[in-house]
Amino acid sequence: MSRAWIGLGSNLGRREMYLHTALQKIAELQDTHIMALSSVYVTEPQGLTEQPHFYNMVVEVETGLTPHGLLDRLSDIECALGRVRTVRYGPRTIDLDLLLYGDEVLSDERLIVPHPRMGERAFVLVPLLEIYPGALDPRTGRAFAEHLHALHTQGVERAENGVQAAVKQHISVRQN
Repeated sequence: MSRAWIGLGSNLGRREMYLHTALQKIAELQDTHIMALSSVYVTEPQGLTEQPHFYNMVVEVETGLTPHGLLDRLSDIECALGRVRTVRYGPRTIDLDLLLYGDEVLSDERLIVPHPRMGERAFVLVPLLEIYPGALDPRTGRAFAEHLHALHTQGVERAENGVQAAVKQHISVRQN
């Protein structure tokens, strides 16, 4: 079993419902258990800024799936939740990014781990460091907290309690 961290984001429709459903589907994956959930954050869109704000969070899982197997299952979940890839950095019902897979470093035509841009994105690092404060970039050994320190965190705000509850209701987190 390996630990992996997955970034979740949604900015279309009922964002909290998409996050909640994605978490349920992740919890149903073969040989996969949710170990920790970050808070949900309201974040400003990056790149294409003329779109609704996102809800973002990070989930830690323990999984028997390979990195590519996990990526395939995450893509299946995106598809099931209506993800359509039309515009880069455009609006989406759900976005599931494999951020880290243990301390592995992988790079091929389908998958790059650690996620290549996570060190540049406060909307990823804030929730990641909430549940994994000692996270290190396995490529460099540098703490991701150092990356976050260099970024502006303005525009990354914790969502209201009602959103937190709606996303996390009935999601089972396994105790270490």
